[in-house]
Amino acid sequence: MREIQFREALREAMSEEMRRDKNVFLMGEEVAEYNGAYKVSQGMLDEFGPDRIYDTPISELGFAGLGVGAAMNGLKPIIEFMTFNFSLVAIDQIINSAAKMYSMSGGAYSVPVVFRGPTGNAGQLGATHSSNFENWFANTPGLKVIVPSNPYDAKGLLKAAIRDPDPVIFMESELMYSDKGEVPESEYLLPIGVADVKRKGKDVTLISLGKMMKVALEAAEEMAKEGIECDVIDLRTVRPIDYATCVESLKKTNRAVIVEEANPIAAISSELTYHFQRYAFDYLDSPVIRVNSMDIPLSYSPTYIDATLPNVKRTVEAINKVLYRS
Repeated sequence: MREIQFREALREAMSEEMRRDKNVFLMGEEVAEYNGAYKVSQGMLDEFGPDRIYDTPISELGFAGLGVGAAMNGLKPIIEFMTFNFSLVAIDQIINSAAKMYSMSGGAYSVPVVFRGPTGNAGQLGATHSSNFENWFANTPGLKVIVPSNPYDAKGLLKAAIRDPDPVIFMESELMYSDKGEVPESEYLLPIGVADVKRKGKDVTLISLGKMMKVALEAAEEMAKEGIECDVIDLRTVRPIDYATCVESLKKTNRAVIVEEANPIAAISSELTYHFQRYAFDYLDSPVIRVNSMDIPLSYSPTYIDATLPNVKRTVEAINKVLYRS
């Protein structure tokens, strides 16, 4: 099977859906003439023209609102944020308009819009460009929230998101756009709300999402050298969460470690930990341990970045603790 970059997988998903449905269009800062800030939309202006690939002013509130209105009138916008840190400027349109419109209109208006772009740390960009918001948006009824970890999942889930009748938050990572992975040339979609077991094991359930899957899989590889087998689950979506897959794994391993880049308060890992103690308490042989970023704004300093973010060392230590090996 061919290997393509994460950005190419996203581009293929958008292009295929635009060829399939004339109501799909892409809008955002530098998505057209500049071929995208991260070259995700490279070549799309040439194929689809300025009527379907729109460069916008630096006004997230404005073009997010335009996208919501277009979706309410039958179009299917893909709204690209240069980073989800900038989505805070548009959060009223996302939360109070897109997410709530179907309910408030009694089902009269669907809002089939996709808000996509990078989230989380991307190196030395400072605190205001390095936040994780997947748990923020997952807190909102009416939204679906997707955080893929590899090119295959990214393409299949983005195509599903574009076809979905509800607003979808699709969160990527600047640090993953050049990652390569196997992606079939034939069309496929992946169901929203279904986790994937990336590695099977019997000793510890290890759950993660997005680029932190690299940390989880590397930690599992390190533990395998010592004969410890981790059942590694990629959530892929955080609203809805595939609780069933996680609980079934926990019933097998009786121990869980959750690796998440977001800060620890009110995180996705907090929700999963609650769910385990509420619905799978009798299967737990040790407390669930979360490996999150430290509860501070992310520094510009690379030394502090390394100390703040989840890493393989902290994850291995957590696995050993749930196994009572340390």
